Amino acid sequence: MNPSSKLQANRQYFQRELKRLRQDVLRMGALVEHAFRTSHRALFDRDLSAAERLAAIDKQIDRFYRQIESDSIMLLTLQAPVAQDCRVLGAFMQLVRDLERIGDYAKDLGEIAVKIFPYPPLDCMPEIERMSHEAQAMLAMSLISLVDLNPEAGNQMKEKDTTVDDAYDRLYNRLACQRDYPGILEPVLLVTLAIRHLERMADHATNIGQRVTYIVTGHRG
Repeated sequence: MNPSSKLQANRQYFQRELKRLRQDVLRMGALVEHAFRTSHRALFDRDLSAAERLAAIDKQIDRFYRQIESDSIMLLTLQAPVAQDCRVLGAFMQLVRDLERIGDYAKDLGEIAVKIFPYPPLDCMPEIERMSHEAQAMLAMSLISLVDLNPEAGNQMKEKDTTVDDAYDRLYNRLACQRDYPGILEPVLLVTLAIRHLERMADHATNIGQRVTYIVTGHRG
């Protein structure tokens, strides 16, 4: 095989591997979406069986994360990619870290659901549920942007993130400013932790959208 043909063959192999890697990222994303929905059921439907499933789902997510990171490093070191390919691989490695963190927070929400189960639901739970739906919608939007390679994703996600941030500030102030709370403080503390997790999950979803923008344009959203 002459050098030109070998170079072309290597390039075709690299593109196939990059496409496979992107499909793995999307599969990981679907699993993270599943974890988020499961944590929602655990916390807001008071479904303890859903909470119990989250640890196993999180292990699957972690396996995807390690495999994608390993494959990305292999392509970077063995295939001598061009600058644009390095940008894509670097963004993938950061993107799956964001997904992995959302999965961790989903597992944490399941643990909160178990601890808060013995207590009556707080009055603010419907508002927190809406916040969870917003954050889930952001994750779905970020993954669709990866499928479509939508360069507008970064700006769109930042606008959505403002809605979740406002909900977090409003709920935090409401929980923190309660005086003479009639009862045990544990459920208030747990719910405060839950809204912090949801706010961070939305932040990571925003990061994913911005990384998609970077993949497409070379600039942050």
